[in-house]
Amino acid sequence: MFISNQNLPAYESKCEDKSIVFKTSTKVPCRDPFIMLIGDTYYLYKSGMSEAWGTDKQKSREISILCYKSKDLENWYDPKVVLNSSDVSHGVKDMFWAPECHYYKGYYYIFTSVFSSHTNHRCISVYRSESPEGPFTDIAGGFITPKEWDTIDGTLYIDEENKPWMVFVHEWTSMPEGNGSMAAARLSEDFTHFISEPINLFYARDAKWASSGVTDGPYLYRSSEGKLMMIWSNFSEKGYCVGLASSVSGKVEGPWVQSEKPIYEKDLKEGFKYEGGHAMIFKDKEANLKITFHAPNGKTPDGDFDHVIIRDIKETNGKLEIR
Repeated sequence: MFISNQNLPAYESKCEDKSIVFKTSTKVPCRDPFIMLIGDTYYLYKSGMSEAWGTDKQKSREISILCYKSKDLENWYDPKVVLNSSDVSHGVKDMFWAPECHYYKGYYYIFTSVFSSHTNHRCISVYRSESPEGPFTDIAGGFITPKEWDTIDGTLYIDEENKPWMVFVHEWTSMPEGNGSMAAARLSEDFTHFISEPINLFYARDAKWASSGVTDGPYLYRSSEGKLMMIWSNFSEKGYCVGLASSVSGKVEGPWVQSEKPIYEKDLKEGFKYEGGHAMIFKDKEANLKITFHAPNGKTPDGDFDHVIIRDIKETNGKLEIR
């Protein structure tokens, strides 16, 4: 399995209202986008706010995870709330962020970062549904990562023995000298808990180009030649960017070596106008590799804002190159 959310079963969307709400070319507001193709429909998952009615019949704004659909990666329609903070009981504070949706053995799973008011730490929670459109329910009792750690950005990896892992960020905020790490742990088959102790894969400052202790947005990819790679984000002298690491052993345990320079960085190529990052890889309907990430990283002086970027990405000489 080259990418963890490949080989998805066909899913017949029952949506009737296909009115367009966003166009990629006119900027879908989003940080940390995640896109998966199911049947002939693309699904975009993002954090946001939705309206809810309380028992006192008062309308309020609620922290939510939203899903949008597209047939062509340009026109996005049918926004749907797949998870609300009121649907969980583990003290979600501030917001959900960086939601990912993965398919595994008949179910769809959302991994998302939250700040828990119960632990006063950032953590990763897991939710399950029989449909990519939800509703998703909490299956891990609030969070799955160590309660004394700050953790974010969980992603799924299926190893060579078809066993599931969560790869995630051990945040710099709870690491010695502020040097964050990329970590991994074996998942139970039902995704409710870890069945191994987390291991550190590499540290933020292992990359020569890295200027901070940040390790954001891991996503794993196995090349057509069997090489295991990971895209991830940190800051270079040009700002927020996307780096590439490769596993020497071909296994998630590594050891991991870093690319000499980022694969996406402001001004690295023509058209790379802004800093940007937190990327993931997917295949389109023609089986072409695509990468999506957000850029810029925060509002710019000219008024631009974080939005979805989708570009071609190709394997070139054993590495990944963004076009």
